[in-house]
Amino acid sequence: MASASPTRLAIGVVTAAAMTFATWSAPAAAEPKPSESQLRGDLKQLNKKVDQLIERYNAKRVELAKAREAAEAAKKRLAAADQALAAAQLKVGELARLRYQSGTLGLPYYMVPPDGASAAVVEQLTAEQQAIVAGVAAARDEQKKAADAAAALARRLSADTTEVAKQRDEAEGVIGDIEKKLEDLIPFSTGRRSDGTWAPQLPSGTDNITARTRAMKAQIEKSFKLPFSVGCFRSGSSGEHPLGRACDFMMSAGGSMPTAANNALGDRIAEWTVKNRDKLGVKYVIWKQRINHGSGWNAMSNRGSITENHYDHVHISMH
Repeated sequence: MASASPTRLAIGVVTAAAMTFATWSAPAAAEPKPSESQLRGDLKQLNKKVDQLIERYNAKRVELAKAREAAEAAKKRLAAADQALAAAQLKVGELARLRYQSGTLGLPYYMVPPDGASAAVVEQLTAEQQAIVAGVAAARDEQKKAADAAAALARRLSADTTEVAKQRDEAEGVIGDIEKKLEDLIPFSTGRRSDGTWAPQLPSGTDNITARTRAMKAQIEKSFKLPFSVGCFRSGSSGEHPLGRACDFMMSAGGSMPTAANNALGDRIAEWTVKNRDKLGVKYVIWKQRINHGSGWNAMSNRGSITENHYDHVHISMH
């Protein structure tokens, strides 16, 4: 076989090196980042999973409470049966003492019925005692079974609780990651100057609010399931509302205290807004007779009503 020329060998080496570089050195394509809609969908599913885990945990607690109630009821029935047995034993013991003292197997004369059927009375007393003894034995058996069932359920609940808590913590950890990614997607509102201050904006549109206020409202509506309406522009009032720079996120129908769930929702909305105030252009937040300009919550004076003290709505004012 003819030997390859130096030129062909050089071409071959270069070609092989190029192929090797293309095969091993090319960076892998980065996986596409999830969209905001995908993240919100995942967040919804995870929150649903956490709710199911909590529901399962509570169902187990109810089951255990019922088992403990049954064990306690059985314990009380056993105590009553023990008392009945003690009374029967006392009665039979007294009868035996009297029979011993009288020196006869029959009843003493003052205990003999008018018809003289003393043997029948003794037999009846004996049968009653035997029935009570049997009842005590049954009650003890019932009490033991109920106590054992409650103890076994408590052990299972302990194991279930540990597993449920682990799953909940894992889900909440993922929820925290998703919420962080969603917060990273929040765009900076318009009108922010290079020094961090905010340029004034005029109200616009049919809702008579500024672009920053509108963007803040849209972000909160995307991030939370709001139970009631949102009120922004309001003429003839003081503060930011007539300027189109404030919104009230109602947690009740107005004038009444929110439910526990809506009160907790108001807490989350207020904290989320404060956390993202620099991106949104938030001036301050008022909630539950407190105000936050970004440096912590400060108590406000009593204005005299649930609404005026902001217990039924989260107020957000914008720059």
